[in-house]
Amino acid sequence: MMRQFRSRVGALLAIVTMAIVAMLVGGQSPITAAAQSRFVGGDPTRPDSEDMRALRLRFEAGARSNWHSHAGWQIIAAEEGRGRTQVRGEGIVELVPGGSPNYTGPGVVHWHGAAPDEPVVQLTFMGGASGADWFEPVSDNDYQGP
Repeated sequence: MMRQFRSRVGALLAIVTMAIVAMLVGGQSPITAAAQSRFVGGDPTRPDSEDMRALRLRFEAGARSNWHSHAGWQIIAAEEGRGRTQVRGEGIVELVPGGSPNYTGPGVVHWHGAAPDEPVVQLTFMGGASGADWFEPVSDNDYQGP
């Protein structure tokens, strides 16, 4: 009976010793090694985002900003309803939920707002330098487009 007990204790010590050696050689515990990332190729890092701002704007049908430009970049998209935007001298771009967001670079004169017959909730993301230069109101002719 005593010999059987010593044999079991010896086997247990051998297993524990192998586990410790495996952890030292492998550098990780078996439990940690089994954890998986939710990303392929490494986990992403989070660079500083202090120069970014995000907000929602609701424009009622027919409402729009004046012509303006931003010191930094701007990305806008429609969350609800229908909107539109236009860079001075270019065509009107429709904004709809699920549609492509619209990027405007620093210093580009543009306007944005709702469609003539439908309000829009606009998601706005701005980055880089802050500040805006404001110009004249958007005329009805520019707003209606060709």
